[in-house]
Formats: sequence, structure tokens, C-alpha cells
Amino acid sequence: MRLLLDTHALLWVLEDNPRLSRRAAEALASPDAEKLVSAVSAVEICLKFKLGKLPGSAALAEAFAETIAAIDCTPLPVSMEHAALAGLLDIAHKDPFDRLLIAQARIERAPLVSNEALFDAFGVERIW
Repeated sequence: MRLLLDTHALLWVLEDNPRLSRRAAEALASPDAEKLVSAVSAVEICLKFKLGKLPGSAALAEAFAETIAAIDCTPLPVSMEHAALAGLLDIAHKDPFDRLLIAQARIERAPLVSNEALFDAFGVERIW
């Protein structure tokens, strides 16, 4: 099963943070799981690091691709199809990172590993 990690879920996996739900951790640990990390998360993490909102993430920001490969995640680029759907989504939610993750989850038919209940209203399967 393909699983798309929301940015906070990725950070919690990397930190071995107990805020990652048991259900999410079990889904990600499944031998059948293909863990996808969006390029959107790279932008979000690096931007927040640069703004001082994620001060402990220098190593991740500087070696994003290597870090996600080390935890057996597959990078998911943002395609034109993803970008177009994100812009066309008929939702009031304005966060561009979330809009792109919603579009990617829908197009890739990958459940989104996220604690954000707001995704439930946008036709995305969510694991938490």
C-alpha cells in the first residue's frame, strides 16, 4: 500500500516522536507499505527551518533526499497534474502545502498519514 506522509508525520518518524499514532506507526512499519514523501514537505521543512520555526532540523534541511532514503521513503515530485488539481480544488483551505498534499493523495490514490482531521472533508483517505 502506498502511503503519503504529511510533513509533521515525517518529522515525527524521524524523531521517533510518541505523538505519531500507533495506527500510523503500524501502517508505516508494514512490509507492504511504500512510504512516499512529497517534495512539498521538503519545501515546507526547509522554509520553516530558514524562518527559525524548526531550529533542530538543519541536517534534514541540508540533506533531505539522503535522509528520507535512509528511512526507506520514496520521493514524490510535484507534477503538473498535482499542481493543477491543488489550484482547482473547490475548498476554502488556503494553505498551499496542504492543498498540494491533498491533490497528491487523491491523484496517487495514497492514504495520507496525518493527524489533521481537516483532510477528511477533501476526499482523502487518512491514516491516524
